[in-house]
Amino acid sequence: MKCTILFVLGLVAVSGSAFAQTPAEAIEKALMPAPRNMKEGAAVIKFKADGTYDTLKPGTNRLVCYDRSGEPGEQPFAVQCSSVANIPRIVQNKKFEAILDKTAKAAALAAAEKDGTRAKPEYGSVWYTMNGADKDHTRLHVTIAVPGATTASTGLPSDNKQGGVWIMDAGTSTAHLMTPGS
Repeated sequence: MKCTILFVLGLVAVSGSAFAQTPAEAIEKALMPAPRNMKEGAAVIKFKADGTYDTLKPGTNRLVCYDRSGEPGEQPFAVQCSSVANIPRIVQNKKFEAILDKTAKAAALAAAEKDGTRAKPEYGSVWYTMNGADKDHTRLHVTIAVPGATTASTGLPSDNKQGGVWIMDAGTSTAHLMTPGS
């Protein structure tokens, strides 16, 4: 019995290490959605469960990338890059995303929006998001943060019926430009 338990524990330890990423692999994965001309200078961070993070690769430009794979509501492969100025928003998003009940999450987001505690993203900052079943089956989605923007303030529609760029969540801190085909 003792030998069986040790054998099973040994298998678990070996199989767990077989799937562990090296720091270089973690950095490469996180940088996947970054534009080619910004990858070299982008920072890469790894979030901890408490919302703090470690820097895996310091950056020399304003782009920061991170892995979201395995987090609540995310696809098995999920990486994202945005402006370093958006880190407070990203940290806050992680707290909201940890609320698994959709009604409770929507209520918490609405309350933060209403009482002004919702962290605003940097106006004009780009969010590069790559999600999919695995790294070979992903989709790149690009949005541009325009907190508070409306059709009246930008001249852009607030729906996708015209087939061009449009504002999603117009008039809120979450307002962002949706780009067709991404």
